Amino acid sequence: MRFGCALIAVKDVELSKRFYCELLEQSVTVDFGWNVTLSGGFALQQEFAWLCDIPKESVVERSNNMELYFEVDDFDAFIEKLNAYPDVKYVHAPKTHEWKQRVVRIYDPDWHIIEIGESMVVIAKRYLAKGYTVEETATLIQHPEAFVQAVKNGQIV
Repeated sequence: MRFGCALIAVKDVELSKRFYCELLEQSVTVDFGWNVTLSGGFALQQEFAWLCDIPKESVVERSNNMELYFEVDDFDAFIEKLNAYPDVKYVHAPKTHEWKQRVVRIYDPDWHIIEIGESMVVIAKRYLAKGYTVEETATLIQHPEAFVQAVKNGQIV
């Protein structure tokens, strides 16, 4: 058995397609109309209740118990782009976690949580460029030394 993809229920597939393609830089790989697969390996499904043969009122919105996670190399540029979308609702404003990763969480048009985080590779490179050792960087970003060493050696880009 192999996993196929995650599928998220949406009210308006065209609105969701625009959100994911324009803001989160996904591309459509397959478009069946009510079901659209995106380049990130997940799908959008309009009429989810009908598909699953369950009552429409049983489909829960804004459950706050799962998220789709994206990484960007240039977090500041993404925040500028996000600011151009005034209708986006925030789970929280941009913040920095204790492992030095800057993140923002927003809701998509159907209230699914979307996290956009700064690439951990970019963060490791930043601390290494500042002169931190592999060991110090690993401690700061809370990642294994092998990961930081691989970044330093150019094995992870």
